[in-house]
Amino acid sequence: MTPLEALQQTLAGEHAAVYVFRALAGRVSTSADPDLANGLAAAYALHRGRRDQLVTMVRAASGDPVAADVSYQLPNPSRTPAQLRSGALVTEQRCSDVYATMVGSTARVDRQWAIDALTDSAVRQLGFGGAPDPFPGVPEL
Repeated sequence: MTPLEALQQTLAGEHAAVYVFRALAGRVSTSADPDLANGLAAAYALHRGRRDQLVTMVRAASGDPVAADVSYQLPNPSRTPAQLRSGALVTEQRCSDVYATMVGSTARVDRQWAIDALTDSAVRQLGFGGAPDPFPGVPEL
């Protein structure tokens, strides 16, 4: 995979994450579960920022940033707090997968960006009920 392809794949993943986290955040009661509401809102803001950074990175690599799809399927029905946490966890795991691919396909500043994103995503997964993973984003290891 070329560095530009890795950037585009990661951007596509961030488009999906922004959509999913916004949808999940809209389904949680801030009064009934403020910790979950804050976690989902923070994840949405973080992924939106990453998406915007990736658009800039793709353009800097002389690429035309991949557009977001009109909509994305949520990982589950997302009706209960447990389903919302699970959906957030799955979304972070998917992001870890594309970050890990980007780590292996880029160099220098882009690689460091991907390493930082992968590390943050691994920690964020713990907040959504995930288990520690010695090799986040690389399930075959």
